[in-house]
Amino acid sequence: MRITASSVYVGPNRYANFRVIRIVLDLGELEGWPSAKLGPRFISGLMDALPGLADHGCSYREPGGFLLRLKEGEGTWLGHIFEHVAIELQNIAGLSVTFGKTRSTDEPGVYDVVFEYEDEAVGVEAGRLALTLLHSLLPAELQPSGDRAVPADFDFAEERDAFIRFAQRGALGPSTASLVKAAEERDIPWLRLNKYSLVQLGHGCYQRRIQATVTSETRHIAVEIASDKEETNRILGDLGLPVPRQEMVYDADRAVRMARRIGYPVVVKPLDGNHGRGVSINLTEDDQVRVAFDFAQKRGRTILVESFITGQDHRMLVVDGRLISVARRVPGHVVGDGKHSIEQLVDIVNEDPRRGIGHERILTRLEFDHQAKRLLEQIGLDQQSIPEAGVTVYLRSTGNLSTGGTAEDVTDIVHPDNLEMAVRAVKAVGLDVGGVDFLTSDISKSYKETGGAICEVNAAPGFRMHVAPSKGQPRDVAGPVMDMLFPPGTPSRIPIASITGTNGKTTTARMVAQICKMAQHKVGLATTDGVYIDGRLTVEGDMTGPTAARIILRDPSVDVAVLETARGGILRRGIGYRKCTVGAVLNVQADHLGLRGIDTVEQLAEVKRTVAEIARDTAVLNADDPLCLEMADHCQAEHICYVTIDNSHPIVKEHIRAGGRAVGIEEGIGGSMITIYDRGAHMPLLWAHLIPATLEGRAFHNVQNSMFAAAVAYSMGVDLEDIRQGLLTFDTTYFQVPGRMNIFDEHPFKVILDYGHNPAAIQAMVNLTQQLDVSGRRVVVLAAPGDRRDEDIREIGKICAGNFAQYVCRRDSSLRGRGEDEVPRMLQESLLEHGVPAAQIQVVPQEGEAIHAALSIAEAGDLVLIFGDEIAPAWQQIISFEPSMALPRSTSSQRSPVVTAPSLADRVPEVALQLEGRQLIRDERGVRLQRELED
Repeated sequence: MRITASSVYVGPNRYANFRVIRIVLDLGELEGWPSAKLGPRFISGLMDALPGLADHGCSYREPGGFLLRLKEGEGTWLGHIFEHVAIELQNIAGLSVTFGKTRSTDEPGVYDVVFEYEDEAVGVEAGRLALTLLHSLLPAELQPSGDRAVPADFDFAEERDAFIRFAQRGALGPSTASLVKAAEERDIPWLRLNKYSLVQLGHGCYQRRIQATVTSETRHIAVEIASDKEETNRILGDLGLPVPRQEMVYDADRAVRMARRIGYPVVVKPLDGNHGRGVSINLTEDDQVRVAFDFAQKRGRTILVESFITGQDHRMLVVDGRLISVARRVPGHVVGDGKHSIEQLVDIVNEDPRRGIGHERILTRLEFDHQAKRLLEQIGLDQQSIPEAGVTVYLRSTGNLSTGGTAEDVTDIVHPDNLEMAVRAVKAVGLDVGGVDFLTSDISKSYKETGGAICEVNAAPGFRMHVAPSKGQPRDVAGPVMDMLFPPGTPSRIPIASITGTNGKTTTARMVAQICKMAQHKVGLATTDGVYIDGRLTVEGDMTGPTAARIILRDPSVDVAVLETARGGILRRGIGYRKCTVGAVLNVQADHLGLRGIDTVEQLAEVKRTVAEIARDTAVLNADDPLCLEMADHCQAEHICYVTIDNSHPIVKEHIRAGGRAVGIEEGIGGSMITIYDRGAHMPLLWAHLIPATLEGRAFHNVQNSMFAAAVAYSMGVDLEDIRQGLLTFDTTYFQVPGRMNIFDEHPFKVILDYGHNPAAIQAMVNLTQQLDVSGRRVVVLAAPGDRRDEDIREIGKICAGNFAQYVCRRDSSLRGRGEDEVPRMLQESLLEHGVPAAQIQVVPQEGEAIHAALSIAEAGDLVLIFGDEIAPAWQQIISFEPSMALPRSTSSQRSPVVTAPSLADRVPEVALQLEGRQLIRDERGVRLQRELED
């Protein structure tokens, strides 16, 4: 049994609309060994290792269901067992995951195993440990050998504990986790920004940040004041608030002198310490002060000596000027039973499953250290002493949970004077979230009566004692923080438009971005050529996956996100956000088939359907594409907006009559009017032929793209006038949509550059060339990506056949598994098969040479259609081409077709230099010619 492939999905994907890991598991000979055949010993060993599997419901949907699957009939197969083990391992590490599914593939013995995860590293490690555990439980003759053999010293108990520690090291701390939970309850999106506790709440311009309980609203100066205990003490004292007398010292001798001046008992602690570290209390002798000074200096150079206030330790949590929770903290201790030693009692206490290391659990394990030993010595005990039954032995002098203390909620009994005191103290320091450490004998009585005092005011106070007290009522302390950062009714999400489809998604995304820009939005745009923030290219490259989404959603200047969402990104890593405002699926056509397990257009539709499934407000669907139309049944969005060019479409007509939303075309004397329908309203938007990108309506694919852009923008709440202006100011220049129907007509002939790379895209451009008025010939440079199916490549040749006078066949720069001239030869064969004379076909594999060949044979009045791969150099080559190299228009009806193209190596290369809008071109005679370039 071995893992042959794996994928980690960071968001919605083809398997689930949340994070999952997919593993391809090859059982090999174990395909013939279901659980019942492996026998009771295997099953009992599995249940002994992971008793929690007994609670898995599986297909029975009730506890014990998985155990029944293991035992009933011939049992279940190891792929399915692997799924449940990976889930249960995460459960015992404290992660709440439940989803999993296992399906057989077309290959015998090979399974697709999918299971949920919360932390990527933990999920991957769970899969590795699950495999090793299952191997170890197999009969010896079935266990793998060689480099896949189970280690001889494999001890699952040790591996399990190591795995749990690994998981807990990467988990959010209790305070951060409670804040994230509160955000999720309020439907506030969040992103973890590092492997610690830095978290972004909200998207784009609405974002806030937290690091533990420090928020983006926490003032730096307030944290500085709170960290300086002497300054805090002085500020509070000046306001008349109760504080102990305090002195700052730098050496042990002065510490002793200050202790005598203040009067014993005293407390010695670091100036800028936290979590009770380095603190020694109730010191009554000079020698104790000296020892405590040395201990405190391990935590900081500057030390405080202050009067010791007797009373119980309370943490009073104030958020946004309100007292939210109060916990009485009890120092770490054991209670004697007359039988066990103190050391044994500590071990017993630490067996409490709520206790862990540091902040990994609700409570922290007790430890013997300097302070514990000193406290025991003061009462004449040591670790081996056996306390009498009922006697409490304290191992800590402070009640911090991080040092093993416990907490009891006392919020409901706090005296109003104490409440006001805590709020004033936190306001005086300037904190939005602050914890007041208050010592008093009775929190239900006024400090004015009992004489209590404030020891500290803490920035970044821990929430653990409040959300999960050892005794008393848990308090929602994270909720008020969320309400402070995002007051009810204020937004946390920016509008997100997610656009997918086989063709047209880049142009549509750019149209939507242009519309939103005209509406005065700061747009984050992700496309195949990069990430744009407010129109500026910030990251270059194909950015249509989750990485681009994360970049845009983290940018604090962005107030609208327009995200082109490609098939490849969904299949590789999923979608980088849980929900979008509008999800649009433009079309599903044959492309990329045979890759990543997607062999049919129906499977491709399932992948692209993910975008529609995660739409919150509106799913925009192509009603003229049956595969898109079927997606409506899977949508959870509030609205479905159909887009159709068929004004008699029966489903859309019924949808409109029912008050639904749609965008259609209405034919009239003046042309084709793009029209929006919504809630019974009929809203004419714009004549299609007035949109520059449609070339007066001839580029019908851009008419459709304009309709989709209008549907998306309208569904995002953009005004109709802004939609009109956006479309009227959008054209297909290279600078606005590189590689999408870019037209250059400054040569004697016209050139169109397009990135079309699948049959449907090629067909759209061929249709366009037939719509355009051309006085001369039509010439085409055609290609296909090497990873496309043979039938798709031949289909491209078939579509082009008969529509052009000259054909130049090339390949892409990346061969993608093909031979040097395999793709252009296949295109040539397809053209010949469909009646194109051999004399009209050239095979020029290199893209630059192919483009030069086509431009060189072009004559005045011709149209050259170039399907490009490397768009930037292709466009530069087109605009830099010297028109004098084109032949004059022939008057003869007979032409001598060029069969072979001159190699670029056989002529003097043209060196193009662009300086301040001017381009210098070196021609074959070495003469520099200068001409103006279009700005």
